[in-house]
Amino acid sequence: MRGLTISRPALAVIIGRAGSKGVPGKNAMPIAGKPCAQWTIEHARTSETVGYIALSSDDPRLIALAHESGIGVATRSKELASDTATVDAAVREAITQLEAGAFGGKPLPATAPIVILYANAPVRPTGLIDRAVRRMLETSCDSVQSYAPVGKMHPYWMARVESETGRVAPWEGTILNHNIYRRQDLPPAHIPDGGALVVTRRALFGEIIGVPPGPHACFGLDRRGVLNNEGDVVDIDSPIDALVADAILSKQLNHAEADRRADRK
Repeated sequence: MRGLTISRPALAVIIGRAGSKGVPGKNAMPIAGKPCAQWTIEHARTSETVGYIALSSDDPRLIALAHESGIGVATRSKELASDTATVDAAVREAITQLEAGAFGGKPLPATAPIVILYANAPVRPTGLIDRAVRRMLETSCDSVQSYAPVGKMHPYWMARVESETGRVAPWEGTILNHNIYRRQDLPPAHIPDGGALVVTRRALFGEIIGVPPGPHACFGLDRRGVLNNEGDVVDIDSPIDALVADAILSKQLNHAEADRRADRK
């Protein structure tokens, strides 16, 4: 396994617990012929900036997959494997285990890029991880998250609908839909797409002074983003997401196989 170097300074932590209410066992379920988490392992492996990869899980199937893939393993505690546990707490636990074991009892540098990857996101655009890590390295920011356009689910078009009367009111302000009826006229708005999140060790462990408390305190003060196209990332949270991911990746595999056959002719 590679180690952290100047050219590959990032540590990737893939998180995937055993339980899931929306799609039971989604992190280990087959997607286009592979366990879902294996796609994320391969994304991290092909990154040019990731020097070490580890999986944090309580699922024996995922832990076995990690061992077969030759990546590190951080055993997720029962307390941090529930649906109420936060992502940052699980990653801090993983980093603490890795520093005590794989990294010889030494803490990572305070500004080391830690790439947090969801095991249930089997579809990512090529190079996304490297774009996020390089943005951190170039700007010395505290965190970088990937975003996608919200499309027609734009906040300007959100409304409040009373369940009993059906009365409609703007979500905010006094003008419904902000008087915009064409999608092309909506101002740009983006939403985290689950493709990649990179944080420094000091941000993850709350060592930056002045960060307001809250569920996103681990992002630090200087928060940056990288943009993807709508649909570039598929984060499986429903059975429909699984079908979409399977279709996209199966199509990619079929195209790759067709190209290989063409090259052999």
